[in-house]
Amino acid sequence: MTSLQLGQETRWIAGVVLLTIVTIEFGGWFLTRIVRGEIPMTPFQQAFARAGHAHAGVLVILSLVCELYVDYTGLGGVALWIARLGVPAAAILMSAGFFVSSIGRDVTRPNRLIVLVWIGALCLAAGVLTLGIGLLTS
Repeated sequence: MTSLQLGQETRWIAGVVLLTIVTIEFGGWFLTRIVRGEIPMTPFQQAFARAGHAHAGVLVILSLVCELYVDYTGLGGVALWIARLGVPAAAILMSAGFFVSSIGRDVTRPNRLIVLVWIGALCLAAGVLTLGIGLLTS
């Protein structure tokens, strides 16, 4: 196995992703207020708040793991950036989709901004497929 230093882009993106964990912590605090009944929400809104928070946490961790592997691929150009940014973009888009599609008073179903969840899912698929193929063919 060869030793490889992290590239500057990898270090920068990983640093930014790590900083987003503070917003996930805030989301956890916000969820505790929802559970205690301090913030009135419908069961639908509570479920979407939990889903947004969970997707953010899991996908941020996955994006940090994926970032470690990008420099081990032979990818270049657009494929490199899809592998590098697909999962972090999914973390933002999917969690935002759950939150913004359920905003409002007495909301019981998602609004049109639910499309962000599906765009995020496409980014996730593109990112992990590109990274996986890049690792298998390097």
